[in-house]
Amino acid sequence: MGRFLKITPPDEPADEDPLSGIANLFDVSIVFIVGLMIALFSNFGLGAFLDHDSDVTMVRTDAEGRQEMIVKKGETIEAYKMTAQSGTGDGTRLGTAYQLENGQVIYVPEAQDGE
Repeated sequence: MGRFLKITPPDEPADEDPLSGIANLFDVSIVFIVGLMIALFSNFGLGAFLDHDSDVTMVRTDAEGRQEMIVKKGETIEAYKMTAQSGTGDGTRLGTAYQLENGQVIYVPEAQDGE
């Protein structure tokens, strides 16, 4: 019966280490994580965050309605939390923002002198 079934006698050590498959699982998980990151960056169009020369501004809203503005200038990324406080100071009116029925916001700059 031992000729057809490969049964090792109990006094001989096993040929393989039972934990050798764990290292392969780690490698597979790293490949999966990198693939998931690439898919998410592609899906949400965030490739500009990886470009060192690009400037990106993004506003995100969480489930509670709090907004956060993320600004990337060159290699510097800063996040600003929106609050209900109004800002004051001296400045120049730059334009007008309109919100359409579908929720899209359009910014129309003011006409400069000579335009």
